[in-house]
Amino acid sequence: MKLRIKIWQFIIAICTVVFILRVSEIFYSIELLLKYLKLFFTDVSLAAGQLNFSLLDNFFSTALIILIPFYIYFKKNQGGILNKELNFTAAALLLLLTFFVFAPIVSGTNPDFERDLSVTKLLPPFSKVKILHLAEERKTSSDQLSQFLELKNKVVKRSYNENIIFVDSVQNGNVVTYFQRGRAFHLPAAKVKYAEGKPFVTEKIFLLGTDELGRDIFSRLVYGARVSLFVGLGAVMITMVLGLALGFLAGFFGGWVDSSLSRFTDMLLAFPMIFLVILILALFGNSLVSVIVVLGFSGWMSLFKIVRGEVIAMKDKEYFVTAKMIGLSKYKLLTKEVLPVITASVVVNLVFQYGNVILAEAALSFLGLGTGGSYPSWGQMIETGQSYLTSAWWMIFFPGITLFITLFAANNFGREINTYFNPRIKN
Repeated sequence: MKLRIKIWQFIIAICTVVFILRVSEIFYSIELLLKYLKLFFTDVSLAAGQLNFSLLDNFFSTALIILIPFYIYFKKNQGGILNKELNFTAAALLLLLTFFVFAPIVSGTNPDFERDLSVTKLLPPFSKVKILHLAEERKTSSDQLSQFLELKNKVVKRSYNENIIFVDSVQNGNVVTYFQRGRAFHLPAAKVKYAEGKPFVTEKIFLLGTDELGRDIFSRLVYGARVSLFVGLGAVMITMVLGLALGFLAGFFGGWVDSSLSRFTDMLLAFPMIFLVILILALFGNSLVSVIVVLGFSGWMSLFKIVRGEVIAMKDKEYFVTAKMIGLSKYKLLTKEVLPVITASVVVNLVFQYGNVILAEAALSFLGLGTGGSYPSWGQMIETGQSYLTSAWWMIFFPGITLFITLFAANNFGREINTYFNPRIKN
């Protein structure tokens, strides 16, 4: 009997699994949110000074992981896409969206966290490492801000934690001895956290192993999904605006406007865009914003040709001529008359362009011209993994297979949309 899973069931299952695996962190986040609200109503300016992207990201992810299952459950009876059967494309895209939205909860670690390289460097997948917890300074202050900051340090993941040590083993005594790759180190008992009369030691599993700096590859993959999807979305938005606007102007006015824009488009299509992109990034620097802008400005030409051709085909038709005669502005002609006709072609083109942008961002990061070192990127991870291909295959395999699945799912999604709008087309 074939197991049939609907999309709404899969979404609820993902949220439930994430909630169960990270239940303690989620409750800590809820407590942190309540403390922040209390601080906000006590001193607005002080609360505003504590607000940053990491904190907002954590609050947003926590709220959605709780609210989305209820929303999906009550919406499932209304039909639509939620009641469609799950396939590989939908599953892959939903998992990528899970990484994008719930990155702080799913990863559980800061993507740049590194500590004790002698123990954590180049660990294979499913490796377990012991963590020795050090005694933290006791704070007895009842001040709201102090309590908030103490909980914030526990919830918001940092790139370094001075209160833990990764070790191979620990020996208890008057002086606590811990070992790292055969070397012994000693700590006064007062500096070590104890539980039931023994040094407090926990274990951490590196699901996909670690890289050359001891960073968790799974965490970097999760945050890398954010970079790829965000760059793709930003670049496609720019592409859509340029392609629609210039294509409409060329088709609507014709004459020298059409000739100039068409020749300019043909020139860009004839020129290898990767060289132009590399040149611009090399001259003006590589950052998240610059990559989005450059990839957006380099991908509008195919959409331009689609829109231009459709406008030329329809501008002499009666309904379009009538719309012009009653005085509709060019903006309304585009949104009210042109867009409803060409929606299918535009959507399909943008979905395929989305996959191309993700691949282009990975290629630029591979060449060292991506989003820079501030954000983890799949292309950058693949480039780094080349140097450790024989000794640490997981460094290049996991980002490579993730990028492949993402591109396959994006292109397959484009074909499914094309088939939906054009039922005569067979996959």
